[in-house]
Amino acid sequence: MNSDINNEKEQNANILAQLSDAVNANDTAQVESLFEALHPAEIAHYLEALPGHQRVQIWPHIPAEHEGEVLLHLNDDARSAIINKMDAEALIAATETLDTDDLADILPEMPQNVIQELLLTMEYQDRERLRSVLAYPEDSAGGLMDLDTVMVRADISLDVVFRFLRRRGEIPDTTDSLFVVDREGVFLGLLPFSDLLTHDTDTTVAEIMDREVEGIRADMPAQDVANIFERRDLVTAPVVDKDNKLLGRITIDDVVDVIRDKADHSFMGMAGLNEEEDLFAPVIKSTRRRLIWLGVNLITALLASWVIRQFDGTIDKLVALAVLMPIVASMGGIAGSQTLTLVIRAMALGQISSTNAKRLLFKEMGIGIWNGLIWAVVVAAVAEIWYHNLSLSIVIGSAIIVNLIVAAVAGATIPLLLKRMNIDPALSASVVLTTITDVIGFFVFLGLAALFLV
Repeated sequence: MNSDINNEKEQNANILAQLSDAVNANDTAQVESLFEALHPAEIAHYLEALPGHQRVQIWPHIPAEHEGEVLLHLNDDARSAIINKMDAEALIAATETLDTDDLADILPEMPQNVIQELLLTMEYQDRERLRSVLAYPEDSAGGLMDLDTVMVRADISLDVVFRFLRRRGEIPDTTDSLFVVDREGVFLGLLPFSDLLTHDTDTTVAEIMDREVEGIRADMPAQDVANIFERRDLVTAPVVDKDNKLLGRITIDDVVDVIRDKADHSFMGMAGLNEEEDLFAPVIKSTRRRLIWLGVNLITALLASWVIRQFDGTIDKLVALAVLMPIVASMGGIAGSQTLTLVIRAMALGQISSTNAKRLLFKEMGIGIWNGLIWAVVVAAVAEIWYHNLSLSIVIGSAIIVNLIVAAVAGATIPLLLKRMNIDPALSASVVLTTITDVIGFFVFLGLAALFLV
């Protein structure tokens, strides 16, 4: 397994090196040869690893039939930069092969004149389908759905279904079931291919269809859709409106994108970055994005420093306090991060509600108490060995206990409070937590030292 991953990484590095060398040498034949052997998603991956001017330089050498797919897979910044360099005719040609739901993903980033021309060149039915997708937010089931569905009626025989499929000629990718609807388009259930192929042709759809399947509401958040797919091991699922009329379907490849984006968002959000951050975005643009987050962190650091400053006299009288202070803050920060990560993940999976939030809080408090007691003894013993001061050992041990309990409470409650305030916990929770554990840790440790040691 590890060898396969290492081989893939090595192959990616080799292709990137070949592509970069070919661009630097202006070897367009080599560039085109490399692109011919790659999937559009892979081309987008390698484009993102190149500086902006090289992307523009090699864009004309991407196979014309892949341009739309490559645009679709690029991150927002890289895609916008490419779109801004393309003329209207080239953009229309690049996107005319995209499915309606894929076109809806990149249409808002196109110039207004291109959007108008695209809509005018589309057939009325396709234009209405596109508008129906654009009516829903990108991070909802409606924004994810594919409109290319195969529908059958419940009152027809399987023989009629077979003749209908043969006349249709092809079915959409990742189709494992047919959707059963009534005359008004109301979703009734699924007809799995496994049942279609194993029953007599004179059997009606109504006799063997699965009526237990519920459609996914078009306004459901994308993360909830991903959770449903995970719990039910789905490949496809129907999307319905408030009247249960079938609108389209969501496929597993769309859900994989949601899961990946969510993971990227959580990972990048801890550093105050966007998951669409371009590796080679302009310096000024990247600086501006990171400036605010650095400013927020500076404010929290100044707050912790202000607390320390209140105990200048205490630290002057006992230098050991300055040596031991980072231990208290660090232990609280790590303990809080463990709880925070657990809670944010549970929130993403929909596992936390008002019925179990209090129980989770008490559980984390219990963990904080036990960990506090265990590590208080360890740290106190270290302090005693270093400084031979029993009072100092008791003070730092007490501070460890308090800060680990506070860290557990903060880690469990901060994400819930931020979500209630409509603030993304993945982006802000870690900064708030660090501030609390640093401030409380320093205050308790130095405060106890001022009371009992000097």
